[in-house]
Amino acid sequence: MFVLVAAGCSSGAGGSGDLSVGIVLPTKDEQRWVQDEERFKDAIAESDYSAEILFSQGSSAKEKENVDTLISKGIDVLIITPVDGDSAGGTVEAAKEEGITVISYDRLITNTDAVDYYVTFDSIAVGAAQAQYLVDHSEGSGVPLFLYAGAATDNNAFLFFEGAWNVLQPKIADGTFVIANSSEAETLQDKAELTREEMSAIISQLTTGWDPAEAKNKAETHLTAAGADMKGDVAILGPNDDTARAIADVFSGDPAITSYVISGQDATTASIQYIIDGKQSMTVFKDVRTLVKDAMDMALTILDGETPETTGSYDNGSIEVPAKQSDVISVDADNVKVEIVDSGYYEASEFTGLE
Repeated sequence: MFVLVAAGCSSGAGGSGDLSVGIVLPTKDEQRWVQDEERFKDAIAESDYSAEILFSQGSSAKEKENVDTLISKGIDVLIITPVDGDSAGGTVEAAKEEGITVISYDRLITNTDAVDYYVTFDSIAVGAAQAQYLVDHSEGSGVPLFLYAGAATDNNAFLFFEGAWNVLQPKIADGTFVIANSSEAETLQDKAELTREEMSAIISQLTTGWDPAEAKNKAETHLTAAGADMKGDVAILGPNDDTARAIADVFSGDPAITSYVISGQDATTASIQYIIDGKQSMTVFKDVRTLVKDAMDMALTILDGETPETTGSYDNGSIEVPAKQSDVISVDADNVKVEIVDSGYYEASEFTGLE
């Protein structure tokens, strides 16, 4: 269940032989986290510290076991992407009690003061980019808008939705879009700013759990229930690439859907191919190389006894967590080659039909 990555130790840099950095990622079943693992391996190999990467496989209990294992091995810094932001609070408190610096990676650990730093993409900007693409590529008024969300246990799902709502709500209010699949969102469609509880009501109704199978089921249910006035040319807020592909497959199979614009995020290889093939409209490219570099730079700075640079902070329900934020890029058929292939993120040979 884990990959051990060790680099040589020098004096003052893990010289005791103990493990320096523990990294806990949520699952190996999604390409996104396998990509992160590979990037972390590369970053660790270039350092003078040792690290171990463990996967929680979607289980908070396994996550706790992983953290306890790393604590027992003497880590000084813990980098962790929580399966469940709330449940992870108690887990990292055990690390904090041992004097370990805790870095929440990509997803925020909530309702605890045992988080020292947060390394993240600007999650609100991700949702805003997804929504802006729908606005820019939908024509006319009364466009049916199908909304989907990530996991209700993931704080990022709320931030993504908040960013999307900020952009979509004015366009719902002026009649550009008509909400097609959420009674909770319809009830709140005149509110420019939603409370956490209000967002929770909507997300609970639209959650995919980041699971393509659940996304497919929800899309099928929504299309079955939708009247003819909610079909034709539609816009779809897809939570991430894996779920977006599942939703797109359902919508493309309905003869009453004449066209759709759908968002995604993560720039997975499968969705890049979908974009090239015209099956997915866009993805938000979050360059994992940048995020991993930020996390490792922060860990190495801490190990060197210095204070890492931050660019903002996030309220986790208990404290304001200092954060380092990375930028995101909207990618569609027009710029996919430049941003994804020419930048060296993926090889051109991984795709067909790329021009």
